[in-house]
Amino acid sequence: MDPVRFIFGVHFHQPVGNFDHVFEAHVRDVYQPFLERLEEREFFPIVLHLSGPLLEWLEAHAAPLVDRIGRLAADGKVELLLAGFYEPVLISLPRQDRIEQVTWMREAIRRRFGVEAAGLWLTERVWEPDLAADLADAGVRYALVDDRHFLVAGLPSERLHRPFWTESDGRRIALFPIHERLRYLVPFKPPADTVAYLHGLRAARRPLAVFADDGEKFGGWPGTREWVYERGWLREFLDAIQETIAAGEVRLTTPVAALVEVTSGGLAYLPTASYREMEGWALPAPAATRLAALERELGPERIAGPEGALVRGGHWRHFLVKYAEAGRMHRKMLALSSLARRRGDPPAARRAIGRAQCNDAYWHGVFGGLYLPHLRRAVWEQLASAERVLRRGEPPAVERLDQDGDGAEELWAHSARWSALVSPARGGGIEELTILERGINFADVLTRRREAYHTAPEGDAPPPADALPPVDPEDRVLTVERVLPDALRRESYERGDYVPLRTWAREPFSTRADATAGGVEMVLRAPGLGKRYRFPSSGSILIEYRWDAAALGSGWFAPELSLAHPVTIRCIPEAERWEHDIVTVSKSERGMEETVQGRSITVRWPISAAEGRIELTWEE
Repeated sequence: MDPVRFIFGVHFHQPVGNFDHVFEAHVRDVYQPFLERLEEREFFPIVLHLSGPLLEWLEAHAAPLVDRIGRLAADGKVELLLAGFYEPVLISLPRQDRIEQVTWMREAIRRRFGVEAAGLWLTERVWEPDLAADLADAGVRYALVDDRHFLVAGLPSERLHRPFWTESDGRRIALFPIHERLRYLVPFKPPADTVAYLHGLRAARRPLAVFADDGEKFGGWPGTREWVYERGWLREFLDAIQETIAAGEVRLTTPVAALVEVTSGGLAYLPTASYREMEGWALPAPAATRLAALERELGPERIAGPEGALVRGGHWRHFLVKYAEAGRMHRKMLALSSLARRRGDPPAARRAIGRAQCNDAYWHGVFGGLYLPHLRRAVWEQLASAERVLRRGEPPAVERLDQDGDGAEELWAHSARWSALVSPARGGGIEELTILERGINFADVLTRRREAYHTAPEGDAPPPADALPPVDPEDRVLTVERVLPDALRRESYERGDYVPLRTWAREPFSTRADATAGGVEMVLRAPGLGKRYRFPSSGSILIEYRWDAAALGSGWFAPELSLAHPVTIRCIPEAERWEHDIVTVSKSERGMEETVQGRSITVRWPISAAEGRIELTWEE
């Protein structure tokens, strides 16, 4: 009986903008010891993907580790994988950008390691059918996807131990199903369980087993360093697998070799898919709660069986709708990418846009970095860097366009020094205010939302309502105007536990916008309220309000400013201010975490004042 061919692959990644100490800790605790152990035991060949952001950092700070990988690759012990260089979710990019990102990675592998890469690590395993043609055009011969992608297409699990082929527009690539069972066994279960799984495959004459997953699980995830190294899991795993190799039962191989050695499973057309958890996270919170309840009702046995693949969540693109902040970053990236193409693709702008395409800050689950301000900030810094290059020497201007594709018009004001987005259809709020030289978007503040794990953590009984984290009644942007009742207590306001007498947050405004050499002025009007934004060329913004005091009656006219960075605020007439940190509660692999997303400053004028002015200034 032939041995089971075993592809063992790891994906090493750190996102654009992560802290140096995180990179350092992972080199020390994960990447270095993991490769050292494999090299000591000659546990080869393996498959390795090294993301572009991590490679750039390693080249600058840990070159010996890069040299080690290069020697292993040159000796044929490591098969290196392509991906988008800055680890984008490829389907979220224009086709030209997808091919460019993969080309950057191919060139980096060739330059640094002196080898040619044929296969692709598919970021977050987010697949859409037309991706096959783009990957083929980028020179990709095969890609790694989950076995779930095949199961949701209706293929039986017993067939998924071979490579398959797929095509789009007449161009084809091979696909290798990553086996979910192995992802859950390694490294979380005793090595004997993995050996038993491989023995079972061999007994059933299934020729191929594919493991490929995040390398950070070998010491970077909470508790794994002690388990993998100090308590000996990795040593025992290498012993166990090498015993099966010596017995002729298992053979380590690579995808390139397996394409020759293992008969193809044939042609497969895969639907839009990702891994099971990602599809659940992409759903709106109420739908995610219903999906979790349905899975509990069906039970783990049926969910693990063929029926389970037909119980599905959403898909990755919905994160851009579920979280307006992610959508704004994404649409700004697309707009600048298109502008760069029209202006001859200046290399500095092109690379900055590429870095801004790094996936982590665009989504949220147990993983995903949307809730981490430093990762969002890194995206906005790169977008500012690109726009600074593209708009060098430009005077102030304003464009009317539907930048986010929702059918409503936005106003994009910009100059060589700043860029701002105002949405008249969504309350006339300032949704972006980026100072290009500083790389800061003052409006980069995350809304406090109800997440599915707040109300039903791990399937337990829902907590009482007063124990739930605060949520915001409306999406946060830089400016939201409301009328608050006299009796409203500050504590209730900070929790979002109130009903305003009037809010303009979702009301459409009519607009007039003009650009001069001195800046851009916008005049916006809705029933009961008029406001004027003045974006001068210097480091300030002026916001003027006039409201219908007679119609609004009693209470407080209370515009709220949600700020990601400190500014100096001057109010005329002087006004009382309510201030508080904007704190979110999110779930990560470490548990529930509180994160300060920014600062809320609410200016309170009595309704009888009828008008007011706010000036925001910042250091140049």
